Formats: sequence, C-alpha cells, structure tokens
Amino acid sequence: MRKLFTFLFVVCTFTTTTFAQRVCATMEHLAMQQQQDPTLQQRMQAIEQHTHHTTNQMRQGSNTRVAGVITIPVVVHILYNTSNPQENISDAQIQSQIDVLNEDFRKLNADVSGVPDFFAPLAADIEIEFVMATVDPDGNPTNGITRKGSSRSSWGTSDAMKRSSQGGVDPWDASRYLNMWVCNIGGGILGYAQFPGGSLATDGVVMSPQFFGSSDKGTGFYLSAPFDKGRTTTHEVGHWLNLRHIWGDANCGNDFVADTPTQQTSNGGCPSFPNATCGNTSDMFMNYMDYVDDACMFMFSEGQKVRMRATFEAGGGREGFAEGGGSDPDPDPDPQPGPNYCASQGNNASYEWIETVSVGDFSNTTGGNEGMLT
Repeated sequence: MRKLFTFLFVVCTFTTTTFAQRVCATMEHLAMQQQQDPTLQQRMQAIEQHTHHTTNQMRQGSNTRVAGVITIPVVVHILYNTSNPQENISDAQIQSQIDVLNEDFRKLNADVSGVPDFFAPLAADIEIEFVMATVDPDGNPTNGITRKGSSRSSWGTSDAMKRSSQGGVDPWDASRYLNMWVCNIGGGILGYAQFPGGSLATDGVVMSPQFFGSSDKGTGFYLSAPFDKGRTTTHEVGHWLNLRHIWGDANCGNDFVADTPTQQTSNGGCPSFPNATCGNTSDMFMNYMDYVDDACMFMFSEGQKVRMRATFEAGGGREGFAEGGGSDPDPDPDPQPGPNYCASQGNNASYEWIETVSVGDFSNTTGGNEGMLT
C-alpha cells in the first residue's frame, strides 16, 4: 500500500508540475451575459444567419464589401494592483503582444512551419492587422495605452474592469477601437472575450498580465510559461471576431467552421500528430482556438478566415472597423463644399479666356474668345 501511495504521489506531482491547463472563460462569460440580457441570444442568432449567408457568398466567389487588409486600432487599458507593480507591464511588453497578433493573423509567425503537412494547405493569412490607436475618441493624440492603479487583487469575469463606476476603465468607442483590458482576472483564468452582438459598453477582450505579450520578443517581461508567447490574446481576439472553440464546447461539438475537423474535446500541452478523435484523421490541435500551450499553436484555417472576415460585412457586428476605426478619424465630419473654379478654354497658353463667370444668381459668358471678361 505504501508503494502504491508513493507511486500515485509521484505521478500526480509530475502531472501537476509539467502540464498547465489553459482556461478561457469566454463561454462562461457568454452564458452570464445571456442571462442578464434575454435579447442577446436573438442578436447573436441574427449575426449567425448573416455569417452563414456571407460565408456562402465568399466561398462562391461573390464580391464582398470588404476586401484586402483590414487595420484595427487597439487601445490597451492596464489595470494593476498597486501592491504588485509587476502588473503594470511595460510599453515594450504591450508592443510585443501587438507584434504577435500581426504575425499570427497575417501568417507571418515563424512557427507556422510546424503545421503538419496534412493541414498545411488550410493555414490562412487572415489579412487583418493591428495598430496601437494614435488618436483618442476626443481627437487627441495617444499612444493607445491607459494605466490605472487599484487596490483590487483580482477582477473576475463580471466585466467590472470595463466600468469606471466599479473601479475599472470605460471602453473607448467599441465600434471603432478594439478595447483590451489587461488585469489579473484570477481563478487561473488566462482571458475571455465578448462575441459580436454584445453591448458596446462591455465589448472587447480581457487578459491577465502574465499572459499578455511574448517572451520571444524581449526580456524582463512579466510572463508565465507555458502561456508566454502571446497566443492567449490571439485566441481571445479570435472569439471577438466570432470564432468558437475548435471542439465546439461539446463532446464532438460544432465550431461552425467546415474545414476544422470535429474533435472530442480540448487538447492541452503539446500533442503529437496525429491525434485522432471523433473519427477524424487528427484533431487540428495546433489551431489557435484549441487549448494547447502557446508554443504549440500555429494557425487559423481558411474556413476560420472566412468566418472572421464576415464580421466586417454590413450586419456582421464589426462593420465599423472596415471604415477606418479609430486610427484615422475624420477631423471634419461635415465639411463645407469647396469653391467651383472657372473652366479655362483654348489651346494656346498665351491666349486663353474664362468662359463663364457665376456669382450667386448672376451668370454670364464671354461669348467665345473675345479675350474679355464680363
């Protein structure tokens, strides 16, 4: 019995210290929102119908309103515990996260080479890029970062960090900026996101500071392995753009994407290919929407690309970002018409005339090339 107990203790200790489980609270947060707002499910169903229609159009090669690379301005709200200054992460750590997003969403990440040959043809350039906002909602210059100290040690998933009335920071116009709150969520939760269709008053993504940024892009960052490569934010932004977990949050569930194999449940750690479940050849466990370690997720699929880009079409929930967002606001939203200049006639630069002069209700012509004005 003592030998058996010792063996079990060693196994449990080994498992605990070598396998950390990713925890994303997006679906739990969605359930809470649906309970608080009975109309949310109806709005999300309308967006889902729109997505289904739009993705069918895209697959058939139909023209869409949004083409080419979409640029999304980002504002990062840092909420740190004043007793734990590490949570007040550096500008460099924040920038490292933006760099990771741009690599992952443009298929420029070096580790995309780790995608197995079986799935390589499906790895997609999403054609979405992220920039720190340069202008705030009032038109003032900004670096896209806000910082606020707090005595609060954890924030949970009830959106308190998104409300100044509860000690957090109100979002910037969520139809034009992707709001990111970086704060200690607590409970072992790495991050969570809001799907399209939710209230703009709480729209955005939330990550704990030790999972925001990449240890590959600098030193001295406040990060915790094995989730220290910036993929938690890639995962949460995927949700923000209407992607579900790749296993559909059910036993052999549905993530609404045709080219991601049905899989039994989430994967963790770093599985070996193939890893077959639900009768597939292998789970696409290296997909950003699974639960594997940061160093072992490398790709979005072509089907996920179509689904994400459908959100930018009219009625998709993110259409405001296809119109420039907060990175290039219109300094004069209602400009007055400029002057109408006179038309010059003739083919000799030394002898031209003004054909017509109009001022208010007065209009007169020169009657040809008499060389005079009236």
